[in-house]
Amino acid sequence: MKNVGETPREELATGTRFEQKWDHSTRNRVARSILDHGPSTVADLAGRLGLTQAAVRRHLDILVSEQVVEAREKRVYGARTRGRPAKVFALTDCGRDAFDQSYDTLAVDALRWIEQHAGGEAAVAAFARARIGAQAEPYRRAVAAAAPDRRTQALAEALSADGYAATARSAPGLQPGEQLCQHHCPVAHVAEQFPQLCEAETEIFSELLGTHVQRLATIAHGDGVCTTFIPRGGTRPSGVSDDAGAPSTTSTSSASESTAGRNPE
Repeated sequence: MKNVGETPREELATGTRFEQKWDHSTRNRVARSILDHGPSTVADLAGRLGLTQAAVRRHLDILVSEQVVEAREKRVYGARTRGRPAKVFALTDCGRDAFDQSYDTLAVDALRWIEQHAGGEAAVAAFARARIGAQAEPYRRAVAAAAPDRRTQALAEALSADGYAATARSAPGLQPGEQLCQHHCPVAHVAEQFPQLCEAETEIFSELLGTHVQRLATIAHGDGVCTTFIPRGGTRPSGVSDDAGAPSTTSTSSASESTAGRNPE
Protein backbone atom coordinates (compact mmCIF):
# COMPACT_ATOMS: atom_id res chain seq x y z
CA MET A 1 0.00 0.00 0.00
CA LYS A 2 1.44 3.38 -1.00
CA ASN A 3 1.33 6.50 1.13
CA VAL A 4 -1.05 9.31 0.28
CA GLY A 5 0.74 11.78 -1.97
CA GLU A 6 3.10 9.19 -3.42
CA THR A 7 2.86 8.72 -7.18
CA PRO A 8 0.40 5.85 -7.60
CA ARG A 9 1.82 2.76 -9.15
CA GLU A 10 -1.18 2.37 -11.43
CA GLU A 11 -0.39 5.76 -13.02
CA LEU A 12 3.01 4.43 -14.07
CA ALA A 13 1.60 1.44 -15.94
CA THR A 14 3.62 0.38 -18.96
CA GLY A 15 1.48 -2.56 -20.01
CA THR A 16 3.50 -5.29 -18.27
CA ARG A 17 1.68 -8.30 -16.86
CA PHE A 18 2.52 -7.25 -13.29
CA GLU A 19 1.11 -3.78 -13.79
CA GLN A 20 -2.03 -5.15 -15.48
CA LYS A 21 -2.53 -7.41 -12.47
CA TRP A 22 -2.04 -4.41 -10.16
CA ASP A 23 -4.66 -2.48 -12.14
CA HIS A 24 -7.15 -5.34 -11.80
CA SER A 25 -6.51 -5.66 -8.06
CA THR A 26 -6.93 -1.92 -7.53
CA ARG A 27 -10.14 -1.92 -9.56
CA ASN A 28 -11.52 -4.64 -7.30
CA ARG A 29 -10.62 -2.49 -4.29
CA VAL A 30 -12.54 0.42 -5.78
CA ALA A 31 -15.64 -1.75 -6.32
CA ARG A 32 -15.29 -3.32 -2.87
CA SER A 33 -15.07 0.10 -1.24
CA ILE A 34 -18.35 1.09 -2.90
CA LEU A 35 -19.93 -2.17 -1.70
CA ASP A 36 -18.74 -1.59 1.87
CA HIS A 37 -19.51 2.14 2.10
CA GLY A 38 -22.35 2.70 -0.37
CA PRO A 39 -22.52 5.24 -3.21
CA SER A 40 -19.27 7.23 -3.16
CA THR A 41 -17.75 10.26 -4.83
CA VAL A 42 -14.38 10.20 -6.50
CA ALA A 43 -12.98 12.17 -3.56
CA ASP A 44 -14.44 9.64 -1.08
CA LEU A 45 -12.82 6.74 -2.89
CA ALA A 46 -9.47 8.49 -3.30
CA GLY A 47 -9.35 9.27 0.41
CA ARG A 48 -10.30 5.76 1.52
CA LEU A 49 -7.96 3.95 -0.85
CA GLY A 50 -4.95 6.26 -0.83
CA LEU A 51 -5.13 6.96 -4.57
CA THR A 52 -5.22 10.13 -6.59
CA GLN A 53 -8.59 11.23 -7.93
CA ALA A 54 -7.27 10.83 -11.47
CA ALA A 55 -6.43 7.18 -10.79
CA VAL A 56 -9.85 6.56 -9.24
CA ARG A 57 -11.60 8.11 -12.25
CA ARG A 58 -9.65 5.86 -14.62
CA HIS A 59 -10.73 2.74 -12.72
CA LEU A 60 -14.31 3.98 -12.46
CA ASP A 61 -14.45 4.57 -16.22
CA ILE A 62 -13.58 0.91 -16.78
CA LEU A 63 -16.03 -0.30 -14.11
CA VAL A 64 -18.78 1.78 -15.70
CA SER A 65 -17.97 0.36 -19.16
CA GLU A 66 -18.18 -3.16 -17.67
CA GLN A 67 -21.57 -2.25 -16.06
CA VAL A 68 -20.19 -3.00 -12.60
CA VAL A 69 -20.87 0.53 -11.31
CA GLU A 70 -23.05 3.40 -12.47
CA ALA A 71 -22.91 7.15 -11.93
CA ARG A 72 -25.73 8.94 -10.13
CA GLU A 73 -26.42 12.38 -8.76
CA LYS A 74 -25.71 12.53 -5.04
CA ARG A 75 -28.91 12.69 -3.04
CA VAL A 76 -29.23 15.99 -1.21
CA TYR A 77 -31.07 16.17 2.12
CA GLY A 78 -32.44 19.54 3.21
CA ALA A 79 -31.92 22.80 1.36
CA ARG A 80 -30.09 22.41 -1.92
CA THR A 81 -27.02 24.57 -2.46
CA ARG A 82 -26.10 26.24 -5.72
CA GLY A 83 -24.17 24.38 -8.35
CA ARG A 84 -24.37 20.96 -9.88
CA PRO A 85 -24.91 18.09 -7.40
CA ALA A 86 -21.87 15.93 -6.82
CA LYS A 87 -21.70 12.70 -8.80
CA VAL A 88 -21.56 9.45 -6.87
CA PHE A 89 -20.82 5.94 -8.07
CA ALA A 90 -22.93 2.98 -6.98
CA LEU A 91 -22.79 -0.74 -7.71
CA THR A 92 -25.20 -2.09 -10.31
CA ASP A 93 -27.07 -5.37 -9.78
CA CYS A 94 -24.42 -7.00 -11.95
CA GLY A 95 -21.71 -5.53 -9.75
CA ARG A 96 -23.34 -6.82 -6.58
CA ASP A 97 -23.67 -10.27 -8.08
CA ALA A 98 -19.89 -10.32 -8.55
CA PHE A 99 -19.49 -10.39 -4.78
CA ASP A 100 -20.54 -13.19 -2.45
CA GLN A 101 -24.15 -12.51 -1.54
CA SER A 102 -24.70 -15.79 0.40
CA TYR A 103 -27.49 -16.81 -1.98
CA ASP A 104 -26.31 -20.43 -1.80
CA THR A 105 -26.56 -20.41 1.98
CA LEU A 106 -30.06 -18.93 1.80
CA ALA A 107 -31.16 -21.57 -0.74
CA VAL A 108 -29.75 -24.43 1.35
CA ASP A 109 -31.42 -23.09 4.49
CA ALA A 110 -34.75 -22.77 2.67
CA LEU A 111 -34.61 -26.29 1.24
CA ARG A 112 -33.57 -27.72 4.61
CA TRP A 113 -36.59 -26.01 6.20
CA ILE A 114 -38.85 -27.48 3.51
CA GLU A 115 -37.36 -30.92 4.13
CA GLN A 116 -37.78 -30.72 7.90
CA HIS A 117 -41.16 -28.97 8.14
CA ALA A 118 -43.05 -29.40 4.87
CA GLY A 119 -42.90 -33.02 3.78
CA GLY A 120 -39.35 -34.35 3.87
CA GLU A 121 -37.36 -35.39 0.81
CA ALA A 122 -40.54 -35.75 -1.26
CA ALA A 123 -41.32 -32.07 -0.74
CA VAL A 124 -37.80 -31.09 -1.81
CA ALA A 125 -38.16 -33.26 -4.91
CA ALA A 126 -41.51 -31.65 -5.72
CA PHE A 127 -39.93 -28.20 -5.41
CA ALA A 128 -37.04 -29.25 -7.66
CA ARG A 129 -39.43 -30.52 -10.35
CA ALA A 130 -41.56 -27.36 -10.18
CA ARG A 131 -38.44 -25.17 -10.44
CA ILE A 132 -36.97 -26.89 -13.50
CA GLY A 133 -40.42 -27.20 -15.06
CA ALA A 134 -40.90 -23.43 -14.90
CA GLN A 135 -37.41 -22.91 -16.29
CA ALA A 136 -37.71 -25.40 -19.13
CA GLU A 137 -40.15 -23.73 -21.54
CA PRO A 138 -37.39 -22.16 -23.71
CA TYR A 139 -35.66 -25.54 -23.81
CA ARG A 140 -38.89 -27.19 -24.90
CA ARG A 141 -39.36 -24.74 -27.78
CA ALA A 142 -35.75 -25.12 -28.91
CA VAL A 143 -35.91 -28.92 -28.97
CA ALA A 144 -39.31 -29.03 -30.68
CA ALA A 145 -38.08 -26.73 -33.47
CA ALA A 146 -34.91 -28.71 -34.15
CA ALA A 147 -34.36 -31.49 -36.67
CA PRO A 148 -34.23 -34.95 -35.07
CA ASP A 149 -30.45 -35.22 -35.34
CA ARG A 150 -29.96 -31.78 -33.78
CA ARG A 151 -32.21 -31.96 -30.73
CA THR A 152 -29.44 -32.58 -28.24
CA GLN A 153 -27.45 -29.73 -29.77
CA ALA A 154 -30.51 -27.48 -29.59
CA LEU A 155 -30.94 -28.33 -25.92
CA ALA A 156 -27.25 -27.56 -25.30
CA GLU A 157 -27.62 -24.16 -26.96
CA ALA A 158 -30.71 -23.34 -24.91
CA LEU A 159 -28.92 -24.35 -21.72
CA SER A 160 -25.94 -22.20 -22.67
CA ALA A 161 -28.23 -19.20 -23.05
CA ASP A 162 -29.20 -19.82 -19.40
CA GLY A 163 -25.56 -19.84 -18.26
CA TYR A 164 -24.82 -23.57 -18.21
CA ALA A 165 -22.03 -23.42 -20.85
CA ALA A 166 -23.38 -26.63 -22.42
CA THR A 167 -22.06 -28.62 -25.38
CA ALA A 168 -23.20 -31.75 -27.23
CA ARG A 169 -20.95 -34.33 -28.86
CA SER A 170 -20.91 -37.94 -29.97
CA ALA A 171 -20.40 -40.27 -27.05
CA PRO A 172 -17.36 -42.54 -27.05
CA GLY A 173 -17.91 -46.27 -26.56
CA LEU A 174 -19.86 -49.10 -28.12
CA GLN A 175 -23.39 -47.81 -27.56
CA PRO A 176 -24.34 -45.13 -30.10
CA GLY A 177 -25.43 -41.87 -28.56
CA GLU A 178 -24.50 -38.37 -27.54
CA GLN A 179 -23.13 -36.68 -24.45
CA LEU A 180 -24.68 -33.49 -23.19
CA CYS A 181 -22.02 -31.69 -21.15
CA GLN A 182 -22.71 -28.74 -18.85
CA HIS A 183 -19.46 -27.03 -17.94
CA HIS A 184 -21.09 -24.71 -15.40
CA CYS A 185 -23.86 -25.23 -12.86
CA PRO A 186 -25.33 -22.15 -11.14
CA VAL A 187 -26.74 -24.29 -8.31
CA ALA A 188 -23.85 -26.73 -7.82
CA HIS A 189 -23.21 -25.79 -4.18
CA VAL A 190 -26.86 -26.29 -3.30
CA ALA A 191 -27.10 -29.54 -5.29
CA GLU A 192 -24.21 -30.96 -3.28
CA GLN A 193 -26.63 -31.21 -0.36
CA PHE A 194 -29.87 -31.65 -2.31
CA PRO A 195 -29.31 -34.01 -5.28
CA GLN A 196 -33.04 -33.75 -6.00
CA LEU A 197 -32.11 -30.70 -8.10
CA CYS A 198 -29.93 -32.88 -10.34
CA GLU A 199 -32.55 -35.62 -10.48
CA ALA A 200 -35.27 -33.20 -11.58
CA GLU A 201 -33.01 -31.76 -14.26
CA THR A 202 -32.23 -35.22 -15.60
CA GLU A 203 -35.96 -36.04 -15.70
CA ILE A 204 -36.73 -32.91 -17.72
CA PHE A 205 -33.96 -33.74 -20.21
CA SER A 206 -35.56 -37.15 -20.67
CA GLU A 207 -39.00 -35.62 -21.17
CA LEU A 208 -37.73 -33.04 -23.67
CA LEU A 209 -35.75 -35.55 -25.73
CA GLY A 210 -38.35 -38.32 -25.54
CA THR A 211 -36.00 -41.05 -24.35
CA HIS A 212 -34.39 -42.32 -21.20
CA VAL A 213 -31.11 -40.59 -20.39
CA GLN A 214 -28.31 -41.44 -17.99
CA ARG A 215 -26.48 -38.94 -15.84
CA LEU A 216 -22.84 -40.00 -15.80
CA ALA A 217 -21.24 -37.22 -13.77
CA THR A 218 -22.17 -34.00 -11.96
CA ILE A 219 -20.30 -30.93 -10.80
CA ALA A 220 -22.21 -31.22 -7.53
CA HIS A 221 -20.60 -34.62 -6.97
CA GLY A 222 -17.15 -33.14 -7.53
CA ASP A 223 -16.72 -33.92 -11.23
CA GLY A 224 -15.41 -31.28 -13.57
CA VAL A 225 -18.54 -31.26 -15.74
CA CYS A 226 -22.14 -32.50 -15.63
CA THR A 227 -22.38 -35.23 -18.27
CA THR A 228 -25.59 -36.86 -19.50
CA PHE A 229 -25.70 -39.74 -21.97
CA ILE A 230 -28.50 -39.68 -24.58
CA PRO A 231 -28.87 -42.87 -26.66
CA ARG A 232 -29.20 -42.30 -30.39
CA GLY A 233 -32.05 -43.42 -32.61
CA GLY A 234 -35.81 -43.19 -32.83
CA THR A 235 -36.44 -40.56 -30.19
CA ARG A 236 -38.82 -37.61 -30.32
CA PRO A 237 -39.33 -34.82 -27.82
CA SER A 238 -42.45 -35.29 -25.74
CA GLY A 239 -45.59 -34.14 -27.57
CA VAL A 240 -43.91 -33.69 -30.96
CA SER A 241 -45.46 -35.54 -33.90
CA ASP A 242 -43.47 -37.93 -36.08
CA ASP A 243 -43.24 -37.69 -39.88
CA ALA A 244 -46.59 -39.40 -40.31
CA GLY A 245 -48.30 -36.90 -38.03
CA ALA A 246 -48.97 -39.35 -35.22
CA PRO A 247 -48.27 -37.97 -31.76
CA SER A 248 -45.29 -39.31 -29.89
CA THR A 249 -46.06 -42.14 -27.53
CA THR A 250 -42.57 -42.38 -26.08
CA SER A 251 -42.91 -43.01 -22.39
CA THR A 252 -40.78 -41.06 -19.96
CA SER A 253 -42.19 -42.47 -16.76
CA SER A 254 -39.00 -44.48 -16.30
CA ALA A 255 -37.19 -41.75 -18.10
CA SER A 256 -33.69 -41.97 -16.83
CA GLU A 257 -31.15 -44.11 -15.19
CA SER A 258 -29.95 -40.97 -13.51
CA THR A 259 -27.72 -41.16 -10.54
CA ALA A 260 -28.21 -37.42 -10.20
CA GLY A 261 -25.94 -35.96 -7.55
CA ARG A 262 -23.55 -38.87 -7.65
CA ASN A 263 -21.78 -41.06 -10.20
CA PRO A 264 -23.11 -44.52 -11.01
CA GLU A 265 -21.40 -47.27 -9.07
